[in-house]
Amino acid sequence: MDELKLPTTENLVAIVPVDPAIDAYMTGLATHTDHPVLLEMEALAKVNGFPIIGRLVGMFLETQAKMINTKRVFEFGSGYGYSAYWFARAVGVGGQVICSDTDPQNRSQAKQFLSSVALWDKVDFRVGMAQDVFQQTEGMFDICYNDVDKGGYPEVWQMARDRIRSGGLYIADNVLWHGRVAVEEYTDVVPGWTEAIVEHNQMIFSDPDFDAFINPTRDGVIVARRK
Repeated sequence: MDELKLPTTENLVAIVPVDPAIDAYMTGLATHTDHPVLLEMEALAKVNGFPIIGRLVGMFLETQAKMINTKRVFEFGSGYGYSAYWFARAVGVGGQVICSDTDPQNRSQAKQFLSSVALWDKVDFRVGMAQDVFQQTEGMFDICYNDVDKGGYPEVWQMARDRIRSGGLYIADNVLWHGRVAVEEYTDVVPGWTEAIVEHNQMIFSDPDFDAFINPTRDGVIVARRK
């Protein structure tokens, strides 16, 4: 069999997992989820260039969480609460989303946003390095969600996998990393991050205890279900 030849960085701009027209159509269907606070959070991300998951991935997370009757979520990296908005909607009465972020200002903004939609009571937002917060938190989870700095992805997977219940999910954002994982040559945002994501993805798909799939929406979301 001939060796697989990956494209180079010259072709990177052509790697668009979901055609923009399809993405726009799907986003148009999602207007029923419009809420003033959600729109405000999205506008803030646009103005500040803050990397949130966006509407389509948010809806996907909420749907995944509801499908397995999620009651307890741990977020590795929460920003100002955009992904927590969707998880908190899913966990219902008595559910909990444990958030982590190193910036106290992000916690303050999350509290403001989520309180205004009666979701803050479902959130336990802890300031600190996500991995440290996780180690200080006891118990099992229905979902562990990973959106930390990309160099930490393999470590987070190794920490989280054994604390996900049977039938629970590990979810991580940015696993296609703007197409870098699929090309032979690339310019990385931070040296080593692409290699870390490639390693992370391979570890998950090679794990016999999990069923895995990548949803290519936006920048790629991996979902791995513990058997």
